[in-house]
Amino acid sequence: MGVAAGPIRVVVAKPGLDGHDRGAKVIARALRDAGMEVIYTGLHQTPEQIVDTAIQEDADAIGLSILSGAHNTLFAKVIQLLKERDAADIKVFGGGIIPEDDIAPLKEQGVAEIFTPGATTASIVEWVRANVTQAAGA
Repeated sequence: MGVAAGPIRVVVAKPGLDGHDRGAKVIARALRDAGMEVIYTGLHQTPEQIVDTAIQEDADAIGLSILSGAHNTLFAKVIQLLKERDAADIKVFGGGIIPEDDIAPLKEQGVAEIFTPGATTASIVEWVRANVTQAAGA
């Protein structure tokens, strides 16, 4: 979806009923401060709303923040909707309270990366730069 000539565009979203968005806002600001264009969707977004926003905004990536325990369902639905909307080139990454045992299955479903508590904003920015730029230019 993206173009290599412009800045990386990232939709940062809080899907589901989770009402805590401090981490998502910190990540959104770090990505913005690193020169990326960031669209923060706010709380309580459905997977459909998130995918619609990503497509409308010509996003290169979607970053999901999930603390509610519904990560398996929510990541899978976003990935499925991207495929259905012919937008599977939008990379999906995320973070939050995600058990170690769930990370490999999420990656097998198509989630590009998972960041757990303690991940630094610098490491997330570095990962996005290294991985999303390649996708945008492909």
